[in-house]
Amino acid sequence: MDSSLSTGTLRSRHTIGRASLKKSFGHTRATIEFWQKLAKRALQDGGQTPFYLFAVAPIKQALSEFAQAFAVLPMRQWLSLKTQPLRPLLSWWRKRGFGVEVVSEFELLAALKEGFAPKDILVNGPAKHHWLTRHECERLNVNFDSAAEIQALLPIARRLDWSCGIRVQTRQEFDPEEPAYPTQFGFTAQEAVPALKKLTKAGLRLETIHFHLRTNVPTAVIYKRALEETGEICKLAHFQPKHLDCGGGFPPPHVLTREGEPVDRNFSLSEMAKVYQHALRRFPGAQQIWVENGRWLSARSGILILQVLDTKQRRGMQHLICDGGRTLNALVSNWEQHELSTLTARSGRNIPTTVSGPTCMAFDQLARRHLPKSIRAGDHLIWFEAGAYHLPWETRFSHARAAVYWHDDKEIRKVRERESFEDWWASCSGLAKAAENNS
Repeated sequence: MDSSLSTGTLRSRHTIGRASLKKSFGHTRATIEFWQKLAKRALQDGGQTPFYLFAVAPIKQALSEFAQAFAVLPMRQWLSLKTQPLRPLLSWWRKRGFGVEVVSEFELLAALKEGFAPKDILVNGPAKHHWLTRHECERLNVNFDSAAEIQALLPIARRLDWSCGIRVQTRQEFDPEEPAYPTQFGFTAQEAVPALKKLTKAGLRLETIHFHLRTNVPTAVIYKRALEETGEICKLAHFQPKHLDCGGGFPPPHVLTREGEPVDRNFSLSEMAKVYQHALRRFPGAQQIWVENGRWLSARSGILILQVLDTKQRRGMQHLICDGGRTLNALVSNWEQHELSTLTARSGRNIPTTVSGPTCMAFDQLARRHLPKSIRAGDHLIWFEAGAYHLPWETRFSHARAAVYWHDDKEIRKVRERESFEDWWASCSGLAKAAENNS
């Protein structure tokens, strides 16, 4: 992700001028009709907006594209659980014998509860020595992020026969909002060499070298540079890794920057295949390349369905006020643009339109583009590419959490109820109420 696509920020660096209100996201008619059909079925079955609808078919399509692009390479794709913490997806993934990447205690517990064997769980992320010590799992895959983690976890790793590695911070990794500054993750080159030597001397099952660049990595060249730096570190440490864990997110299709350019305009899976082939020659001991492409895999697998509650005209701009929006359901709209369409076809002239959520924040703008002037209160809208980071970044800002539906190629079923007032209020006042009852 370049500096114009920074995740986690609550401020937009760019505005959308009138010339960029018209844009193309590149969806096929079949894709749009697929989601429209499912959305109508969910509404007919009593779905109350806003709600998320996820489907396994786009995941299958992504896996097919991945297999075709890297057919001759020894690849292992891990499901990034943080990107889409959806239980039926996790269950579907496990039944196919795939592995899952976790970066928190809750995610580890979820993977274990869903039946993943520890050997099929990859533990990444910082400061895990403060929680991983509580879980006696043999044969986990664990990448250390710091010297403190090594100090605390090394005896456990040796006793439980973990397959270990370290995360290195290459020069290709930086704060996406302030590129002049590094991130807080991993070992620098100066730290990594002694760390690898220490782990080797300790007799650990040291098998992996890992880096993670960021999300929406714009070109394959960045991976190539990161692998070259990683190769120099391994050479200095006399370490031949068995696994090359090339973390970082391929940019998903059908998503635009704030300026209206496709985020994957300079990215190519075929170029990535060449990078990986070169890497295998550079690391002669490598047996597998590991990836955790969360957004590229799952962004396409979900939509958000909204209902227009009110319409207004303001100085040449049509405003559609909906029951869901950026603040509650789609934080990613702060730094990128997704396809948005009406569920029922609306004819007539398209005019500049701002689609807003129901909260009392000017920040709550889901989209700004040309939409039909004929849209009315009661109409339903679909926000596409809602399958990555929408659930984990969902908020309860004066409203309840949305319902969640899952389509498994056969039926649509509700997998999370719309949050009730009692649940919403208990989450804010439960402890205070308990204290009051005990006084």
